[in-house]
Amino acid sequence: MAPAPVLSSPPGPPAAVLRDERRLEVPLHLAATVGGLVRGRGDLAAALRGDELWWATNTPLGPATLHLEVRRTSASVRVRAWGSGAPWVIDQVPELLGLGDDVDAFTAHLTGLRVAGAELVRDLHRRSPGLRMSRSGAVVEALVPSILEQKVIGADARASYRGLVRRHGTAAPGPDLGLRTPPTPEQLARLPYWAYHPLGVERRRADTVARACRAAHRLQAGTCADAELQRRLLTLPGVGPWTVAEVSRVALGDPDAVSVGDYHLAHRVAFAFLGERRGTDDQLLELLEPFRPHRQRVVRLVERAAPTPPRRGPRLERSRLRTL
Repeated sequence: MAPAPVLSSPPGPPAAVLRDERRLEVPLHLAATVGGLVRGRGDLAAALRGDELWWATNTPLGPATLHLEVRRTSASVRVRAWGSGAPWVIDQVPELLGLGDDVDAFTAHLTGLRVAGAELVRDLHRRSPGLRMSRSGAVVEALVPSILEQKVIGADARASYRGLVRRHGTAAPGPDLGLRTPPTPEQLARLPYWAYHPLGVERRRADTVARACRAAHRLQAGTCADAELQRRLLTLPGVGPWTVAEVSRVALGDPDAVSVGDYHLAHRVAFAFLGERRGTDDQLLELLEPFRPHRQRVVRLVERAAPTPPRRGPRLERSRLRTL
Protein backbone atom coordinates (compact mmCIF):
# COMPACT_ATOMS: atom_id res chain seq x y z
CA MET A 1 0.00 0.00 0.00
CA ALA A 2 1.33 3.43 -0.90
CA PRO A 3 2.18 5.69 2.03
CA ALA A 4 -0.15 8.58 2.72
CA PRO A 5 1.18 12.09 2.18
CA VAL A 6 2.85 13.77 5.13
CA LEU A 7 0.41 16.30 6.54
CA SER A 8 2.36 18.33 9.07
CA SER A 9 3.58 21.74 7.98
CA PRO A 10 7.37 21.91 7.48
CA PRO A 11 9.51 24.60 9.06
CA GLY A 12 10.46 27.69 7.07
CA PRO A 13 8.65 30.75 5.77
CA PRO A 14 5.01 30.12 4.84
CA ALA A 15 3.83 30.39 1.24
CA ALA A 16 1.33 33.13 0.33
CA VAL A 17 -1.98 32.05 1.76
CA LEU A 18 -5.59 33.21 1.84
CA ARG A 19 -7.36 32.66 5.16
CA ASP A 20 -10.94 32.52 6.33
CA GLU A 21 -12.88 31.21 9.30
CA ARG A 22 -16.56 30.35 9.33
CA ARG A 23 -18.96 29.63 12.13
CA LEU A 24 -20.75 26.30 11.90
CA GLU A 25 -24.45 26.77 12.51
CA VAL A 26 -25.22 23.10 11.73
CA PRO A 27 -23.69 19.74 12.75
CA LEU A 28 -20.83 18.70 10.47
CA HIS A 29 -18.96 15.41 10.25
CA LEU A 30 -16.07 16.24 7.92
CA ALA A 31 -15.12 12.72 6.79
CA ALA A 32 -18.73 11.66 6.22
CA THR A 33 -19.35 14.78 4.16
CA VAL A 34 -16.23 15.21 2.00
CA GLY A 35 -14.87 11.66 2.07
CA GLY A 36 -15.75 11.14 -1.61
CA LEU A 37 -12.90 13.49 -2.56
CA VAL A 38 -10.31 11.02 -1.28
CA ARG A 39 -9.50 8.11 -3.59
CA GLY A 40 -7.98 5.68 -1.12
CA ARG A 41 -5.43 6.02 1.64
CA GLY A 42 -2.55 6.76 -0.74
CA ASP A 43 -4.36 9.49 -2.71
CA LEU A 44 -1.85 12.21 -3.59
CA ALA A 45 -4.44 14.91 -4.30
CA ALA A 46 -6.63 14.71 -1.19
CA ALA A 47 -6.26 13.45 2.35
CA LEU A 48 -8.38 13.37 5.49
CA ARG A 49 -6.96 13.23 8.99
CA GLY A 50 -9.60 13.43 11.69
CA ASP A 51 -11.10 16.91 11.48
CA GLU A 52 -8.74 18.13 8.74
CA LEU A 53 -8.94 17.98 4.95
CA TRP A 54 -6.16 18.74 2.48
CA TRP A 55 -7.26 19.01 -1.16
CA ALA A 56 -5.15 19.88 -4.23
CA THR A 57 -7.24 20.77 -7.26
CA ASN A 58 -7.32 22.60 -10.57
CA THR A 59 -9.80 25.47 -10.63
CA PRO A 60 -10.98 27.87 -13.37
CA LEU A 61 -8.41 30.31 -11.92
CA GLY A 62 -5.53 27.83 -11.75
CA PRO A 63 -4.18 25.26 -9.26
CA ALA A 64 -4.99 25.51 -5.57
CA THR A 65 -4.47 23.71 -2.28
CA LEU A 66 -7.23 23.91 0.30
CA HIS A 67 -6.85 23.09 4.00
CA LEU A 68 -9.95 22.81 6.18
CA GLU A 69 -9.81 22.29 9.94
CA VAL A 70 -13.02 21.80 11.87
CA ARG A 71 -12.71 23.19 15.39
CA ARG A 72 -15.31 21.54 17.54
CA THR A 73 -14.67 23.64 20.64
CA SER A 74 -15.49 26.86 18.81
CA ALA A 75 -18.00 25.33 16.35
CA SER A 76 -16.08 26.78 13.42
CA VAL A 77 -14.00 25.76 10.44
CA ARG A 78 -10.63 27.32 9.70
CA VAL A 79 -9.90 27.73 6.00
CA ARG A 80 -6.54 28.24 4.31
CA ALA A 81 -5.78 28.17 0.58
CA TRP A 82 -2.72 28.59 -1.63
CA GLY A 83 -2.16 29.06 -5.35
CA SER A 84 -3.76 31.13 -8.09
CA GLY A 85 -7.01 29.19 -7.60
CA ALA A 86 -7.18 30.01 -3.88
CA PRO A 87 -10.09 32.51 -4.22
CA TRP A 88 -12.13 29.91 -6.12
CA VAL A 89 -11.68 27.12 -3.55
CA ILE A 90 -12.44 29.45 -0.66
CA ASP A 91 -15.67 30.50 -2.37
CA GLN A 92 -16.46 26.79 -2.84
CA VAL A 93 -16.14 25.94 0.87
CA PRO A 94 -19.85 26.35 1.81
CA GLU A 95 -20.90 23.96 -0.97
CA LEU A 96 -18.00 21.61 -0.29
CA LEU A 97 -19.13 21.33 3.34
CA GLY A 98 -22.81 21.15 2.42
CA LEU A 99 -23.62 24.08 4.70
CA GLY A 100 -26.74 24.89 2.68
CA ASP A 101 -27.83 21.26 2.41
CA ASP A 102 -31.49 20.78 3.43
CA VAL A 103 -31.03 17.90 5.86
CA ASP A 104 -34.32 18.80 7.53
CA ALA A 105 -36.16 17.80 4.35
CA PHE A 106 -34.65 14.32 4.65
CA THR A 107 -35.67 14.10 8.32
CA ALA A 108 -39.21 15.09 7.39
CA HIS A 109 -39.26 12.56 4.55
CA LEU A 110 -38.33 9.77 6.94
CA THR A 111 -41.02 10.70 9.46
CA GLY A 112 -43.78 8.11 9.37
CA LEU A 113 -42.22 6.19 6.46
CA ARG A 114 -43.17 2.50 6.73
CA VAL A 115 -41.18 0.50 4.20
CA ALA A 116 -38.33 -2.01 4.29
CA GLY A 117 -35.26 -0.38 5.81
CA ALA A 118 -37.02 2.76 7.01
CA GLU A 119 -36.43 2.14 10.71
CA LEU A 120 -32.78 1.31 10.07
CA VAL A 121 -32.31 4.46 8.01
CA ARG A 122 -33.98 6.59 10.69
CA ASP A 123 -31.60 5.13 13.26
CA LEU A 124 -28.53 5.67 11.06
CA HIS A 125 -29.65 9.23 10.36
CA ARG A 126 -30.07 9.98 14.09
CA ARG A 127 -26.55 8.68 14.71
CA SER A 128 -25.02 10.69 11.83
CA PRO A 129 -26.41 14.22 12.11
CA GLY A 130 -23.28 15.72 10.58
CA LEU A 131 -23.47 13.90 7.23
CA ARG A 132 -24.17 16.50 4.55
CA MET A 133 -24.19 16.47 0.74
CA SER A 134 -20.86 17.84 -0.46
CA ARG A 135 -20.47 19.57 -3.83
CA SER A 136 -16.84 19.94 -4.93
CA GLY A 137 -17.67 21.56 -8.29
CA ALA A 138 -14.67 19.73 -9.80
CA VAL A 139 -16.49 17.63 -12.39
CA VAL A 140 -13.59 16.40 -14.52
CA GLU A 141 -11.47 15.61 -11.47
CA ALA A 142 -14.31 13.39 -10.23
CA LEU A 143 -14.86 11.95 -13.71
CA VAL A 144 -11.31 10.76 -14.43
CA PRO A 145 -10.90 8.43 -11.41
CA SER A 146 -14.49 7.23 -11.88
CA ILE A 147 -13.62 6.16 -15.42
CA LEU A 148 -10.55 4.35 -14.09
CA GLU A 149 -12.83 2.51 -11.64
CA GLN A 150 -14.99 1.05 -14.42
CA LYS A 151 -15.06 -2.78 -14.42
CA VAL A 152 -12.02 -3.22 -12.14
CA ILE A 153 -11.61 -3.72 -8.42
CA GLY A 154 -11.19 -0.62 -6.33
CA ALA A 155 -7.61 -1.27 -5.21
CA ASP A 156 -6.41 -1.46 -8.82
CA ALA A 157 -8.31 1.68 -9.82
CA ARG A 158 -6.91 3.64 -6.88
CA ALA A 159 -3.39 2.51 -7.73
CA SER A 160 -3.88 3.59 -11.36
CA TYR A 161 -5.15 7.02 -10.37
CA ARG A 162 -2.35 7.45 -7.84
CA GLY A 163 0.18 6.64 -10.56
CA LEU A 164 -1.47 9.05 -12.98
CA VAL A 165 -1.28 11.92 -10.47
CA ARG A 166 2.30 11.06 -9.49
CA ARG A 167 3.54 10.89 -13.08
CA HIS A 168 1.58 13.66 -14.74
CA GLY A 169 0.42 15.93 -11.92
CA THR A 170 2.41 18.79 -10.41
CA ALA A 171 3.49 19.72 -6.89
CA ALA A 172 0.56 21.31 -5.11
CA PRO A 173 0.80 25.01 -4.17
CA GLY A 174 1.57 25.88 -0.58
CA PRO A 175 3.39 23.84 2.08
CA ASP A 176 5.46 20.90 0.84
CA LEU A 177 3.31 18.10 2.23
CA GLY A 178 3.68 15.57 -0.57
CA LEU A 179 0.41 16.56 -2.23
CA ARG A 180 0.15 16.86 -6.00
CA THR A 181 -2.37 18.67 -8.16
CA PRO A 182 -3.97 16.24 -10.65
CA PRO A 183 -3.09 16.64 -14.33
CA THR A 184 -5.29 19.16 -16.10
CA PRO A 185 -7.86 18.13 -18.71
CA GLU A 186 -5.61 19.70 -21.37
CA GLN A 187 -2.72 17.46 -20.30
CA LEU A 188 -4.85 14.32 -20.23
CA ALA A 189 -6.45 15.09 -23.59
CA ARG A 190 -2.96 15.02 -25.15
CA LEU A 191 -1.73 11.92 -23.32
CA PRO A 192 -1.40 8.91 -25.70
CA TYR A 193 -3.21 5.72 -24.68
CA TRP A 194 0.02 3.76 -24.30
CA ALA A 195 1.10 6.13 -21.50
CA TYR A 196 -1.61 4.48 -19.37
CA HIS A 197 -0.27 0.94 -19.81
CA PRO A 198 2.33 1.19 -17.01
CA LEU A 199 -0.53 2.36 -14.79
CA GLY A 200 -2.55 -0.80 -15.40
CA VAL A 201 -5.10 0.90 -17.66
CA GLU A 202 -6.07 -0.59 -21.01
CA ARG A 203 -6.83 1.41 -24.15
CA ARG A 204 -10.62 1.46 -23.67
CA ARG A 205 -10.51 3.40 -20.41
CA ALA A 206 -7.56 5.52 -21.59
CA ASP A 207 -9.51 6.60 -24.67
CA THR A 208 -12.56 7.38 -22.54
CA VAL A 209 -10.48 9.65 -20.30
CA ALA A 210 -9.08 11.45 -23.35
CA ARG A 211 -12.53 11.97 -24.88
CA ALA A 212 -13.91 13.27 -21.61
CA CYS A 213 -11.03 15.71 -21.18
CA ARG A 214 -11.42 17.03 -24.72
CA ALA A 215 -15.02 17.88 -23.76
CA ALA A 216 -14.03 19.43 -20.40
CA HIS A 217 -15.18 22.90 -21.47
CA ARG A 218 -18.74 21.52 -21.66
CA LEU A 219 -18.54 19.83 -18.26
CA GLN A 220 -17.95 22.71 -15.87
CA ALA A 221 -20.28 22.88 -12.88
CA GLY A 222 -22.29 26.05 -12.69
CA THR A 223 -22.28 26.74 -16.43
CA CYS A 224 -25.58 24.89 -16.89
CA ALA A 225 -28.18 23.09 -14.80
CA ASP A 226 -26.98 19.90 -13.14
CA ALA A 227 -29.48 17.82 -15.11
CA GLU A 228 -28.07 19.20 -18.36
CA LEU A 229 -24.52 18.50 -17.21
CA GLN A 230 -25.49 14.91 -16.38
CA ARG A 231 -27.04 14.59 -19.84
CA ARG A 232 -23.82 15.84 -21.43
CA LEU A 233 -21.81 13.29 -19.47
CA LEU A 234 -24.03 10.50 -20.79
CA THR A 235 -23.31 11.55 -24.39
CA LEU A 236 -19.61 10.71 -23.94
CA PRO A 237 -18.76 7.28 -25.39
CA GLY A 238 -17.63 5.03 -22.54
CA VAL A 239 -19.51 6.98 -19.85
CA GLY A 240 -22.68 5.35 -18.56
CA PRO A 241 -25.15 5.79 -15.70
CA TRP A 242 -22.82 4.30 -13.05
CA THR A 243 -20.04 6.76 -13.90
CA VAL A 244 -22.44 9.71 -14.03
CA ALA A 245 -23.82 8.80 -10.60
CA GLU A 246 -20.30 8.57 -9.16
CA VAL A 247 -19.47 12.01 -10.53
CA SER A 248 -22.79 13.48 -9.40
CA ARG A 249 -22.43 12.42 -5.79
CA VAL A 250 -18.95 13.99 -5.44
CA ALA A 251 -18.89 16.97 -7.80
CA LEU A 252 -22.57 17.96 -7.83
CA GLY A 253 -23.73 16.96 -4.36
CA ASP A 254 -26.69 15.10 -5.86
CA PRO A 255 -28.70 13.72 -2.90
CA ASP A 256 -30.50 11.22 -5.13
CA ALA A 257 -27.67 9.70 -7.22
CA VAL A 258 -27.58 5.88 -7.24
CA SER A 259 -24.61 4.03 -8.70
CA VAL A 260 -26.53 1.26 -10.44
CA GLY A 261 -24.14 -1.47 -11.55
CA ASP A 262 -21.82 -1.10 -8.58
CA TYR A 263 -20.26 -4.45 -7.63
CA HIS A 264 -21.10 -4.18 -3.91
CA LEU A 265 -23.93 -1.69 -3.46
CA ALA A 266 -26.93 -3.92 -4.24
CA HIS A 267 -25.61 -6.54 -1.83
CA ARG A 268 -25.01 -3.97 0.92
CA VAL A 269 -28.53 -2.55 0.69
CA ALA A 270 -30.21 -5.96 0.39
CA PHE A 271 -28.41 -7.18 3.50
CA ALA A 272 -29.05 -3.99 5.48
CA PHE A 273 -32.76 -3.80 4.59
CA LEU A 274 -33.75 -7.46 4.23
CA GLY A 275 -30.95 -9.54 5.75
CA GLU A 276 -30.31 -11.11 2.34
CA ARG A 277 -26.65 -11.67 1.46
CA ARG A 278 -27.07 -11.05 -2.26
CA GLY A 279 -29.04 -8.39 -4.12
CA THR A 280 -29.68 -7.24 -7.69
CA ASP A 281 -29.75 -3.79 -9.26
CA ASP A 282 -33.51 -4.08 -9.81
CA GLN A 283 -33.98 -4.92 -6.16
CA LEU A 284 -31.69 -2.03 -5.18
CA LEU A 285 -33.80 0.46 -7.09
CA GLU A 286 -37.03 -1.00 -5.68
CA LEU A 287 -35.76 -0.77 -2.08
CA LEU A 288 -34.49 2.78 -2.50
CA GLU A 289 -37.49 4.15 -4.42
CA PRO A 290 -39.48 5.16 -1.30
CA PHE A 291 -36.54 7.34 -0.23
CA ARG A 292 -36.45 9.40 -3.44
CA PRO A 293 -35.20 12.21 -3.74
CA HIS A 294 -32.73 11.27 -0.99
CA ARG A 295 -31.44 7.92 -2.24
CA GLN A 296 -27.77 8.96 -2.18
CA ARG A 297 -28.13 10.03 1.46
CA VAL A 298 -29.49 6.58 2.26
CA VAL A 299 -26.66 4.91 0.37
CA ARG A 300 -24.06 6.92 2.31
CA LEU A 301 -25.66 6.05 5.62
CA VAL A 302 -25.74 2.35 4.72
CA GLU A 303 -22.15 2.36 3.48
CA ARG A 304 -20.90 4.13 6.60
CA ALA A 305 -22.62 2.27 9.39
CA ALA A 306 -25.04 -0.50 8.35
CA PRO A 307 -24.19 -4.17 8.89
CA THR A 308 -22.28 -5.78 6.01
CA PRO A 309 -22.96 -9.19 4.45
CA PRO A 310 -20.50 -11.94 5.41
CA ARG A 311 -17.78 -12.70 2.91
CA ARG A 312 -17.90 -16.07 1.21
CA GLY A 313 -15.61 -17.45 -1.45
CA PRO A 314 -12.33 -16.00 -2.72
CA ARG A 315 -11.73 -12.29 -3.13
CA LEU A 316 -11.43 -10.87 -6.63
CA GLU A 317 -7.89 -11.23 -7.95
CA ARG A 318 -5.80 -8.08 -8.26
CA SER A 319 -4.63 -7.09 -11.71
CA ARG A 320 -1.19 -8.40 -12.68
CA LEU A 321 -0.45 -5.35 -14.80
CA ARG A 322 2.33 -3.24 -13.36
CA THR A 323 1.28 0.06 -11.80
CA LEU A 324 3.64 2.86 -10.87
